[in-house]
Amino acid sequence: MPIIANSAAEAVAGIGDNSTVLIGGFGNAGQPMELIDALLDGGATGLTVVNNNAGQGDAGLALLIKERRVRRIICSFPRQSDSWHFDAAYRAGEIELELVPQGNLAERIRAAGAGIGGFFTPTGFGTMLAEGKETRVIDGRGHVYESPIYADFALIKALTADRAGNLIYRKTARNFGPIMAAAATASIVQVSNIVDTGGLDPEVVVTPGIYVNTIVRIPAAAPEREEARP
Repeated sequence: MPIIANSAAEAVAGIGDNSTVLIGGFGNAGQPMELIDALLDGGATGLTVVNNNAGQGDAGLALLIKERRVRRIICSFPRQSDSWHFDAAYRAGEIELELVPQGNLAERIRAAGAGIGGFFTPTGFGTMLAEGKETRVIDGRGHVYESPIYADFALIKALTADRAGNLIYRKTARNFGPIMAAAATASIVQVSNIVDTGGLDPEVVVTPGIYVNTIVRIPAAAPEREEARP
């Protein structure tokens, strides 16, 4: 059974220096903001973070980067109009970047959770992204080998959990959450609601409780914060 933490700070207290952390979210949709804020307050540094992007504006992951808590980031979209904290850290040589095409990123995380030792994909073949990697020609088409992405921790946002850790998500906020939960040694999940075991229809459970280690209830924000944060 997962631990039900009393606060976000308690939930992330075990994340130490030099940890590898998967952080869910596609832009702001499904980003576990309160867990990220608690991680920032906790003081862990030298982190390797895996996320779809490299932070936005002045909140969440962007603040971790601003405070130079992130040593290395693995992501698909490191630069956008409001990624100024990543830009500053990267130009100063204070953060490492591994750029991964989005489909490859998702599959590398999924492979870790599924226990797969890697895969060959045509995406990235013949580009700088394939440098130093094994390549093969399969059915007449060039492929590049991609390795799984394992992590010490995953920070995930879901809509509702039961006390056994089974999760359901809200619409687009689902994105990377299910594969990240499976790929991490310990998954920490913030939810809007916790119900008794048996309170979720098994047919709609997305992430089984076996992949969840810690749950913390964070009251839901207003819809405009959830999906349309500027």
